[in-house]
Amino acid sequence: MTGAIEKNEQGKILLQIARTAICQSLRVACIPAPVDGHMFWLSRPGATFVTLTQRGELRGCIGSLQAFDPLIDDVSNNAISAALHDPRFMPLTADELDKVSVEVSLLSELQALSFRSEADALAQLRPDIDGIVFECGPYRSTFLPQVWESLPQPEQFLAKLKSKARLPEDFWTADIKLSRYTVSKWRETDYVREVAHG
Repeated sequence: MTGAIEKNEQGKILLQIARTAICQSLRVACIPAPVDGHMFWLSRPGATFVTLTQRGELRGCIGSLQAFDPLIDDVSNNAISAALHDPRFMPLTADELDKVSVEVSLLSELQALSFRSEADALAQLRPDIDGIVFECGPYRSTFLPQVWESLPQPEQFLAKLKSKARLPEDFWTADIKLSRYTVSKWRETDYVREVAHG
């Protein structure tokens, strides 16, 4: 039980770090994340995605697939990028800030999949568990495990992953590489906006 409580508290802090970074980038006053020198886990390398939603619709999502930077920096940088630099959206404005919900996903290490065919690869995908990285030459894309909610079938999931990489949905070659990862995720909505408003 203690582990679950600690994980919950860590998630709350990561959400506050993300929102604080966005507030500061937009020059909006907010209650800063309660970070202190005893939170050594924040200084360890971590890979995260920060997802912004507005009225249930995606408003920005940027992340890291591998852990290089300290977790606190990775979350802050990805939060700012999701808010201001996601090429699919106009930059977030200060007026939108209260209407946006933040989600932080902390990624496990990537695990390369070994497969002989597309059917073999599809059989190894674990709906609602796996995030997948698709790679083929210069083409690369990923879906977080949360995407299974809207693409529940492995065939559909992989087809849209190829499309996201700007390849035909029926594209297949022996050069394709697939890796999987899992996430721990936290949403501000799970905290009834306590995170956003302190």
